[in-house]
Amino acid sequence: MKPKAIVLDEKAIHRALTRIAHEIIERNKGIEDCVLVGIKTRGIDLAQRLADRIKRIEGEDIPVGELDITLYRDDLTIKTESTEPEVLGSNLPVDIKNKKVILVDDVLYTGRTVRAAMDALVDIGRPSQIQLAVLVDRGHRELPIRADFIGKNIPTSSLERIVVELMETDGHDQVGIYESE
Repeated sequence: MKPKAIVLDEKAIHRALTRIAHEIIERNKGIEDCVLVGIKTRGIDLAQRLADRIKRIEGEDIPVGELDITLYRDDLTIKTESTEPEVLGSNLPVDIKNKKVILVDDVLYTGRTVRAAMDALVDIGRPSQIQLAVLVDRGHRELPIRADFIGKNIPTSSLERIVVELMETDGHDQVGIYESE
């Protein structure tokens, strides 16, 4: 299926992530005690890209973790009526207690994924702060959650879908708007 519109191409994604990396460094006055945690699946790829940019800017590594929120979703029974959910597991390279955790995801929509991610993080440890970085904020929040770092705001109707495709998982970079089926 072809997208109704391509709203971010490879270069626009690159620029958005570079800007977000600078904003993360500026807001946190460096990267001391910061950890990037990508929400599976595409959030992990975006977190790694942010870490690469931050290293180029700051000259030091920032830890990157992976978070699987499968068992924390409030729609688990709806999505998995006929099959067991695939739990991929979380991998955090450092203790997040008293750290500034920057959650990274591709699209912020209702806020339910982020709520599940915060629940999962708090079960693992108690960070001093949780910040949120997203490539796309499409609106339509159901929970009082907002992103601290946004690549692009893309207002959509509830009949549209935002699809983020990344080189690591899809073989190319682009963000498109699709009509819902």
